[in-house]
Amino acid sequence: MKFLPISLLILALATTVAFAYDPSPLQDFCVAINDPKVFVNGKFCKDPKQVTADDFLFKGFRYPGNTSNPLGSKVTPAFVDQFPGLNTLGISMARVDFAPGGLNPPHTHPRGTEILVVVEGTLLVGFVTSNQLNNTLHTKVLYKGDVFVFPIGLIHFQLNIGKTPALAFAALSSQNPGVITIANAVFGSKLPISVDVLTKAFQVDKKVVDYLQAQFWYDNN
Repeated sequence: MKFLPISLLILALATTVAFAYDPSPLQDFCVAINDPKVFVNGKFCKDPKQVTADDFLFKGFRYPGNTSNPLGSKVTPAFVDQFPGLNTLGISMARVDFAPGGLNPPHTHPRGTEILVVVEGTLLVGFVTSNQLNNTLHTKVLYKGDVFVFPIGLIHFQLNIGKTPALAFAALSSQNPGVITIANAVFGSKLPISVDVLTKAFQVDKKVVDYLQAQFWYDNN
């Protein structure tokens, strides 16, 4: 039996990794359109002859997000669902507004790395590594002009520790990076996760789990 040369095996593995995220476009652009009758991995393309400059413009960052909510923060995403011109381009953004003390709670982006720049205010930010690296917390205080990166898939957060509102902008390495807010997913899932599962997983009394599952888990996105 013949075996493939090691160079070909390495190439095959590298190719697999390369295609693990958003695929490269095969044309200049592919402005997204929605077709409720068909589901695809991504979005259908608008006829290029009907595309205009407006398809590549997003105006959603012009005004502050409403931070009058339990978290004191508001994320305004510019993902492919809000900004069709991003389709197939492998990039997106978000505006994050914070009231004093406002929190963008622990969450993950399963399909994208995030890089964040502080425009106003002071933020305490951090991410937690995987089990393989002992769930180590990496955290820093960021000031105006500072930039911090959150690796793909890792739990991370941002907290405004200043006495004034704060503003940050994030760029993400996917047109649709996804968001999983940890508290919402664990205690606010539909259907609820079994109390037996959560009491054993968190090593707490059933009353604690019942209390947490009864809360309204606000989504700031």
